[in-house]
Amino acid sequence: MTEFGFIEKIRDMFASIPAGDFEGIGDDCAVLPINDDEALLFTADALCEGVHFLCDATTAFEIGAKSAAVNLSDIAAMGARPIATLLSLSLPQNAIGEWAEEFMRGYRSVSERYGVTLAGGDTTCSKSEIYISVTAIGRAKLSHIKRRSAAQVGDTIMVGGTLGESAIGLRDILAGNYSTAAAHTHRNPTAQILEGEWLGQQECVHAMMDLSDGLASDLQHILDLSHVGAIIDTERIPAADTDTRNAVCGGEDYKLLFTVEADAAEALACRFKEQFGYDIHAIGTITANALHSIVWHENGEPVTHDDWGGFLHF
Repeated sequence: MTEFGFIEKIRDMFASIPAGDFEGIGDDCAVLPINDDEALLFTADALCEGVHFLCDATTAFEIGAKSAAVNLSDIAAMGARPIATLLSLSLPQNAIGEWAEEFMRGYRSVSERYGVTLAGGDTTCSKSEIYISVTAIGRAKLSHIKRRSAAQVGDTIMVGGTLGESAIGLRDILAGNYSTAAAHTHRNPTAQILEGEWLGQQECVHAMMDLSDGLASDLQHILDLSHVGAIIDTERIPAADTDTRNAVCGGEDYKLLFTVEADAAEALACRFKEQFGYDIHAIGTITANALHSIVWHENGEPVTHDDWGGFLHF
């Protein structure tokens, strides 16, 4: 069973239970309107030793900071402001004490940077590996929330910065090269928290999510839920090196992926750079495509990349 097949089974299993006012499974966050104007957003994510981090290559401080950042990224990916987290830790005996305290310092550093309180959680023991579970809570005006299902035919597809450096960094770490710039980027992801909230306020931005599993995989979520297709110009992808595959298939970039009204994309890019000091990049166009597929173009011509796909959890 694939990850997404499993999620579909879960969705079907719970379909008969009333959701109340919740918008549930399918986006980066669940949405709960709290009045006629605003909503709370909820997301949960787990990080497992040996899958999401390697303790012999990553400090406890870095793991703590990453645990906070990647969860706040999901809130930002829907145009919301993060306000609180819940943290649960399952720790083996050798991680209790100094390691756990350093982890919490890292977690606090990101929380403090964005003014996000730690509202509660749980601690328990494990036999060997470290397991981390974070629930993040955000708040936004209903009109500012960006959903994966909102892409429109003709939209320009944009990304919030260079892609693929985290994948290069993971490759360096697995090769024992812990001190490279890319390895540092992989261990210390920078989520676009303020940028996501700002983009949420822009009416010309339609669909949005963050890039955690790779462009090829994550863009497909937008296409499936919006019932559209896409043309991506590979030469316009802001790749961290000459191997575009790293930028397309590599995970854990945590840059924002979003679609914008075509006529507004250039002006949005200018205003974004004025606000944040760096460029966002137009890489393609949303199309009417019954198969909801990505068509890769090089220099205006379609090309086949059957081996291009993002990270699969199962």
